[in-house]
Amino acid sequence: MLKEFFIKKMLKSKGVSAEQIDPLLEIIKKNPALFQKIAAEVQEKLKKGGDQTQVTMAVMQKYQSELRQIFPK
Repeated sequence: MLKEFFIKKMLKSKGVSAEQIDPLLEIIKKNPALFQKIAAEVQEKLKKGGDQTQVTMAVMQKYQSELRQIFPK
């Protein structure tokens, strides 16, 4: 899929190792709407100013219960 190709390219450009990309994509495929919502919220908060790591962690904590259902133990 073309979308998956671009996601892989973006992850590689961000420094994610090749062996981590496929498992990460499988997790994203389980609930793509959730990850789109998280990404949009992170981008919105970054535009207002803030550290990327702190903003990302805050948003991920907000969706912690949904993420726990997706990620393997």
